[in-house]
Amino acid sequence: MPAPKSPAKKDAPRIAVVVSRYNASVTDLLLQGAIRAALARGLSEPQVYPVPGAFELPVVCDACAKSGRFDGVVALGCLIRGETIHDRVIADSVAEALQRCMLNTGIPVAFGLLTVNTPRQARERAGGSHGNKGREAMDALLDTCRVLRSARTGVKAEVSRKLPDKAGPRPRRTGRARR
Repeated sequence: MPAPKSPAKKDAPRIAVVVSRYNASVTDLLLQGAIRAALARGLSEPQVYPVPGAFELPVVCDACAKSGRFDGVVALGCLIRGETIHDRVIADSVAEALQRCMLNTGIPVAFGLLTVNTPRQARERAGGSHGNKGREAMDALLDTCRVLRSARTGVKAEVSRKLPDKAGPRPRRTGRARR
């Protein structure tokens, strides 16, 4: 269930979300997180394009990027490891195709494709103990759109959001030289 619409800021980026219907119990939550992130930052609700599975994400993302209607695209999906390497083949293929789409069009595409070992890990990353990766993908896309606009116009981009740091805090320096 999408969040309610809100009025968009003037000159706000126009965003498309391409979402896999496979593993919908997870991808619906990723989509809700992405929509809420856009609304929280003053954008109107993004245009949503559902696709059958993760493998179809790149072709629709590419069409959105080439359409001239969008400043950025979020790709959302969920691959859960099975008994074969099928998930790895799809994940690698999708990641490469989305990167190629970005480089060929100049339109950023956020990678919101979960690649997990278990359904529990997927749920933890779709609003559970590991946050909502759909929200994180939208936030990353909006930050990238801001920096790209800055690079293209020469106007400095303000990025004030604190980002996760999985490496932990930096070691403190004591001022003494090490030998």
